[in-house]
Amino acid sequence: MAGSFAHAMRLLAIGRAFARHDALFVLDLGPTPPALKKTITLAARFLPGWQPIHRAASDSDSARGKRLADALQSLGPSFIKLGQFLATRPDLVGAELAEGLLGLQDKLPPFPGAEARTIVAGELGRPVDDLYSSFDDTPVAAASIAQVHFATVAEDDSTRDVAVKILRPGIESAFRRDLDLFTWLASQAEKHAAEARRLRPVEVVETLEAWVAMELDLRYEAAAASELKENTAKDEGYYVPAIDWDRTSRRVMTLERITGLHVMDRDGLIAAGHDVTRLAGIVVETFLTQALRDGFFHADLHQGNIFVRDDGSLTVVDFGIMGRLDKDTRRYLAEILYGFIKRDYRHVAEVHFEAGYVPGTKSIEGFAQALRSIGEPIHGRPLSQVSLGRLLAQLFETTRAFDMETQPQLLLLQKTMVAAEGIAHVLDPNVNLWDVAGPLLEAWLRDIIGPDARLRDVAEGMADFARRIPVLMERAGRTADILAKGEVRLAPESTHGIARELAAEQNRLGVFGRVPFWVAVVLAGALIIAIL
Repeated sequence: MAGSFAHAMRLLAIGRAFARHDALFVLDLGPTPPALKKTITLAARFLPGWQPIHRAASDSDSARGKRLADALQSLGPSFIKLGQFLATRPDLVGAELAEGLLGLQDKLPPFPGAEARTIVAGELGRPVDDLYSSFDDTPVAAASIAQVHFATVAEDDSTRDVAVKILRPGIESAFRRDLDLFTWLASQAEKHAAEARRLRPVEVVETLEAWVAMELDLRYEAAAASELKENTAKDEGYYVPAIDWDRTSRRVMTLERITGLHVMDRDGLIAAGHDVTRLAGIVVETFLTQALRDGFFHADLHQGNIFVRDDGSLTVVDFGIMGRLDKDTRRYLAEILYGFIKRDYRHVAEVHFEAGYVPGTKSIEGFAQALRSIGEPIHGRPLSQVSLGRLLAQLFETTRAFDMETQPQLLLLQKTMVAAEGIAHVLDPNVNLWDVAGPLLEAWLRDIIGPDARLRDVAEGMADFARRIPVLMERAGRTADILAKGEVRLAPESTHGIARELAAEQNRLGVFGRVPFWVAVVLAGALIIAIL
């Protein structure tokens, strides 16, 4: 009871913040219980001390997104992260509102340098002056979760420039309080509104909580930077700073200091002699390479996180938000894009059903027709006029109409693709991104779904089957003993059903996909002969 009262009081304070920024429309985004909505609205507008900051000049979704971003900014770290999370979930808040949230500034007043020193010493177990030959008490950046200080490390007869990222004091308890509130709100919504149960707000909060947990342990961010550096070590024109693991812990991360110009400083880059057209290509090329080749990409591309070094290489910082695509997801993407290129909308529809993105109860013919409405308008247009990010956004919008379950990894991919395209166009408004993306996509398609890929998948399947033979043999032996003793009997209809499912699976896989199955048949035959 006390917990619910505390949540209710906190909720009223939050409602007042939304009201001050003319953002109470947020209550209409989800299935808010009517009584709760009315209470928050009245309390926010009539409690003493309420004063609006501004009234809306426009009620467009993008303007509303900006007002919502300002309200979340005023509420502190947890709500800033909530806004960043919602910016990756247009399925929850709508595409234009999500785009407005992209402008959310992750900035807060810094905490004192003396406190930063105390945290570093406590985390790393040594005084700051023993760890670093110099440490600047004035932070160079202060965000919702952490702030960054410049320092140097002595090495033999020289020094090495580093950046030290330090979690804000008390940030864990602040997040815990607000996440408990979010969970309570989500559970109340699911309890009192049927529409909320479809949107699964409790699951959404759990996803946000997992995301925040990763960001609150800087060792995870350091590991992400290390993995990205390893993946891109041979990629020309791209650089990832090195992690200093001896000076990294849960609340402190030390990494190589990056110097250079911000990627969006086009005039400065040109004045420094950099080729902005080349840089525009590198932005898109490196993103696609990371996403399609490695299945692991930097998913927080904005001007504060991307720099151009003196040697012309692109470099990134801030590895708290990373995207991951498993092999199956990348193959599905390849099949979908290839189907659009070939105008084979039936095949694109089949891939969605095969992946489980669209429920089997929906009409595959109807879905193929909806996909045609996306593909035909861009067919024959110059590739320079086609945005891959917008194409993916329209695809996800259409699939939602067919009850496609939310795929957060694909939404993060689409959001980052739009960001990469936007940065590239700022660098060079006339750049043809498909001149860069086209060859990469063609090579990726060949690698994922070409003949060599099919043979490789067969070989991998056979190798995997061979590794599992001992276990399968043991299980087969146990099953044979049970059947011989008459402890289990299969009804004829069950036997026929299993046979039909096996036949359907083999037909779906094709002749190469059936190789492991025929290997199993041969082995089974050999076993029978040996027994006889």
